[in-house]
Amino acid sequence: MDRIVFLDRDSLQANVRVPGFAHTWQDYAGTSPDEVVERLAGATVAITNKVPLRAAAIAQLPDLKLVAVAATGLDNVDLAACRERGVVVSNIRDYSLVSVPEHCVTLMLALRRNLRAYALDVEAGKWETSSRFCLLDHPIGDLAGSRLGIVGYGALGKRVAGIARAFGMRVAATSRSPIQDPDVDQLALDELLATSDIVSLHLPLTEDTRDLIGRRELGLMKPGALLINTARGGLVDEAALAEVLMEGRIGAGFDVLSKEPPSSGNPLLGLRLPNFILTPHVAWASAGAMQTLADMLVDNIEAWQAGAPRNVV
Repeated sequence: MDRIVFLDRDSLQANVRVPGFAHTWQDYAGTSPDEVVERLAGATVAITNKVPLRAAAIAQLPDLKLVAVAATGLDNVDLAACRERGVVVSNIRDYSLVSVPEHCVTLMLALRRNLRAYALDVEAGKWETSSRFCLLDHPIGDLAGSRLGIVGYGALGKRVAGIARAFGMRVAATSRSPIQDPDVDQLALDELLATSDIVSLHLPLTEDTRDLIGRRELGLMKPGALLINTARGGLVDEAALAEVLMEGRIGAGFDVLSKEPPSSGNPLLGLRLPNFILTPHVAWASAGAMQTLADMLVDNIEAWQAGAPRNVV
């Protein structure tokens, strides 16, 4: 009988249905790295959203046969160690094709229209003392007519492009493979950064993409441009970005940081600027997206148990 252990159940606020085969199931609200081996002892299936499964732990789990990742990102799992020991790893794909793009465009709208600055003005009582019927203390821009540059034209990038076109935006993108959409200009990264009014990142975090946007790349962006990151925090040099934001040359909307939960030393945490919005990695987390993820998670486990594993990485 399979033993299934969910290491960080509280990371998923959804109904997780019972798999349709004989098994035992153990939930833990959360698990620290030094608790992984003890909690997975005897388990054949480990479910993790963000709890790290490193080579040293995997080597001590001879019964482990499947790592079911309750997310798309895989940077918390040592894939090489799993392959070496014949452990199947499956992830969740395309579950947040509504939630993440909507959050991404929400950040664009909020920054382009200076919603944060105006909301703070109202809270400070400035509207009440205005000599006019409205406040016009901060510039307001439209999305229509501006160029969106998408870095990484996968499923999420394509969805963001579709919403952007509905707003009347022109779309450019970078991609390792040819882009077949005639309405999207395929550009090299430097040209995309230099010519886009808004740049949105939709890439996985790998050794090749870590710090992809650094001081040089930020310097290529147009004055007043926006950088949106709902992908992974490590894609951007956070110290360099903080300096540019404090200069006021560009704006940024981020849902991710390089370390999560963040430490107090993160240079983006202490910023209180009208040109910067930071949300706590919730772009993926609409109720509908989380339930879709939960259903796909059990689908993956059932497919593996039936001998036809899916979404294998």
